[in-house]
Amino acid sequence: MEYNPFSLDIHIDPYPTYRYLRDEAPLYHNPEIGFWALSRFQDVWDATLDWERFSSSAGPALEIEVSVPMMIAMDPPEHNRNRGIISKAFTPRAIEKLEPQIRKIICGYLDALIERDSFDAVEDFSAKFPMDVISSMLGIPEQDRDQIRQWSNIALTRKPGEKEPPPEAIEAGANNWMYFQQYIDERRKNPGDDMISTIVHATATDDDGKERGLSDEEILGFIALLAAAGNETLTKFFGNGIYHLSRYPEARAEIAANPAVIPNAVEEILRYDPSSQYQGRIAMCDIEMYGQTIPKGDRVILITGAACRDEREYPNPDELDIHRDIKRQLAFGFGYHLCLGASLARLEGRIALEEFFKRFPDYTVDEDNLGYVHSSNVRGFTSVPITPQR
Repeated sequence: MEYNPFSLDIHIDPYPTYRYLRDEAPLYHNPEIGFWALSRFQDVWDATLDWERFSSSAGPALEIEVSVPMMIAMDPPEHNRNRGIISKAFTPRAIEKLEPQIRKIICGYLDALIERDSFDAVEDFSAKFPMDVISSMLGIPEQDRDQIRQWSNIALTRKPGEKEPPPEAIEAGANNWMYFQQYIDERRKNPGDDMISTIVHATATDDDGKERGLSDEEILGFIALLAAAGNETLTKFFGNGIYHLSRYPEARAEIAANPAVIPNAVEEILRYDPSSQYQGRIAMCDIEMYGQTIPKGDRVILITGAACRDEREYPNPDELDIHRDIKRQLAFGFGYHLCLGASLARLEGRIALEEFFKRFPDYTVDEDNLGYVHSSNVRGFTSVPITPQR
């Protein structure tokens, strides 16, 4: 069986292929596209921690060459310095302070849907609020947020079966880049009470003992990462969750009746169908596994989506169980590459489900008109049409 992460069939349902990989080809090689893949939970977990052999320096996706300093494409010690500076804007206190604003943004979108007979859970809601939250954190003026969201979404567009980004995606990424460069220049001169101002003026001690901040390129790389990962993760998490919960009516009813179960439901949705399906690495030496050799310099992908359905780690992994005891979670990475915004994403996910189910405790999904994301490593829906049951 072939595993091609650019295949339309994989975008719609990768899990039968993942099961085959785990059972029959735990170290899989695709010589045509040029990558190796690990799919079992323990192998993905171990490789995630082993940055000296499995380097992040080639970037997170097979089709994207990272041309700017971006934390997700760094290894220690460079990664540690960037993370040390940026983490100053992600303290628990800073994230906690965001809850009222996040709830206000989410409620604004949901309240506008209450009187409608039907709507799209992605297009009308989850494709909108995450970028508004990010823009609010960054201090982007409200009048610019729709444009930033559009550019960010277009920049991630891919066509089925094609490895290279289309011209419109490249253009949108360049537009975002120019906008944020001007914004950084302004915040260096006139700092405000926002995340960019914090990062622009923050410093950390380098390995040689020197205190230094981030360059404009490093800050732009962080913004690009936040716009892509922070936006896409929540957009796809919510669409995935609403779709899958429609197929588990008892779990859906329990969430609506008892919001206390929502934090664990968030973790289970992330495990069951993670937005980020794999993380790219590059072999820093010859690596022997399963009787094969990954040559130094070859691309390797760690398939989170497969690992999160591994029965060696999770009993009955193909069942959505909102009470599952998840001892180890891979949906946000782990170790030195644990997603810096994981606590923010969990907060947004919790609030989104709380407020959605307050208003729409029961609904049906129009499965004939679902739309799918076409990306090698982001999984989810572009459209989840639903009809609330009054």
